[in-house]
Amino acid sequence: MSEARDEARAVFYYDFSSPYSYLAAERISALFAEAGAEQPEWQPISFGHLIQAISKTPWSMQPDGPNPADLEEIQRRAAERGLPEVRYPRGWPVERYSLNPTRAAIYAKESGRVVSFSLAAFRQVFAAGRDMSDLDNVLLAAAACELHPNAVQKGIETKSVKEALRAATEEAIERGVTGVPTIAVGEELFWGDDRLEEAVQAAS
Repeated sequence: MSEARDEARAVFYYDFSSPYSYLAAERISALFAEAGAEQPEWQPISFGHLIQAISKTPWSMQPDGPNPADLEEIQRRAAERGLPEVRYPRGWPVERYSLNPTRAAIYAKESGRVVSFSLAAFRQVFAAGRDMSDLDNVLLAAAACELHPNAVQKGIETKSVKEALRAATEEAIERGVTGVPTIAVGEELFWGDDRLEEAVQAAS
């Protein structure tokens, strides 16, 4: 399932529970292309496992709920970039957290469709406000990028997909990733949608 990684290529680490990852996903390919840089590798990871491993409570999971300033900033950035108003599934981010879309993205990576699937899945979550713990919504994203829903449903339950996600997450932790989105360029880590330009400059 795993393949050798080109150490010189940038890596985009993300998770489908993160609206900042959604914002980054919507513009990262264009930014790299404009700079003439090699497109980054898209690497989904389990944010839930990451924060548990490093004992971190993110802004969206504070005792009093998500930070309102962050929610306002997300809407502002979406509007500036011509994206739809950001919507959140009921119970986001804790109650409906699921590995379904992340495992499906790992499966999609095997057929070279991780970018198209990930964009479709992000739009299901944050443009349509759909709950990705509902497998039907994951399969809608799969169908949108011409992945057969039955194949995806079987694929996300395979041992190889689960192990690949676990390995990718552990690798990210070992690399020093503490949040998503993060762009890794060699030994440098650029955490946040607002650091994409820096990552592109480093990659180019």
